[in-house]
Amino acid sequence: MFRKLIQAPLIAFFAITAIWSANALAENNSSIAPSISGEFVQGAMIVGRTAPDADVTLNGESLKVGRDGYFVFGIGRDDEGDIELKITSSTGEQWQQQFAIESREFNIQRVDGLPQRTVTPDPEVQALIRADNVKIGAARDIDSDRLNFTEAFIWPAEGRISGVYGSQRILNGNPSAPHWGLDIAAPTGTPVYAPAGGEVRLTAADMVLSGGTIIIDHGHNIFSSFLHLHAIHVEEGQVVEPGDLIGEIGATGRATGPHLDWRMNWGSVRVDPALLLPERE
Repeated sequence: MFRKLIQAPLIAFFAITAIWSANALAENNSSIAPSISGEFVQGAMIVGRTAPDADVTLNGESLKVGRDGYFVFGIGRDDEGDIELKITSSTGEQWQQQFAIESREFNIQRVDGLPQRTVTPDPEVQALIRADNVKIGAARDIDSDRLNFTEAFIWPAEGRISGVYGSQRILNGNPSAPHWGLDIAAPTGTPVYAPAGGEVRLTAADMVLSGGTIIIDHGHNIFSSFLHLHAIHVEEGQVVEPGDLIGEIGATGRATGPHLDWRMNWGSVRVDPALLLPERE
């Protein structure tokens, strides 16, 4: 089933947002005007393509340009205002455009009267969490040349959507970190598939918060993380293709029931996996 969903062309997958490229070309008659795929909304991943030898900057900061001219960046949950994208060719020709970030409404839930130990872990547990975070940071501290982020992403598992990106709880008056993933609830043992190709950078069976964990590198600082897994079927360094079996849904770590928590990052910027997926039939 999952194999049948892969290999859709990037431009076809993001056809609804190709209007950005058309507008850019109309307003900037330039040979280096990029094709741009993705919606300029909070939590989005934007994929662009220009001349391979061009320099690309995002709000003045350089972006990596890969072979065939692909580049990518993410928009954070709380980012606001405009994004300025500027491209300079090897001959000095320039193209630039501003894009307004569209805001989203995220669900905020207040929960009061909780025992403090459920809000703030004890020092020993906090030390274990910090050790896990060091491993996670090392796995993501890689800027590979892979171009798997240009692929059409597929659903990694079947099940009910039980949690969404950007939602947040305020516990005893203290805002907790937003929920950064897409939660798919399903029975323990439900297969989990690679939503796009890449290289496995981390496998861990028993992290304090995330339990069984896999991190896949899709290239150019784009990573997928899969949390609370019951079983892991890949190894670090293994290259996977879209639709490959990588694990099984579980309730390991800090989880209230069996589900997959799928998260995505562009470097330290958390992006919303749901924005990359086709609608379910």
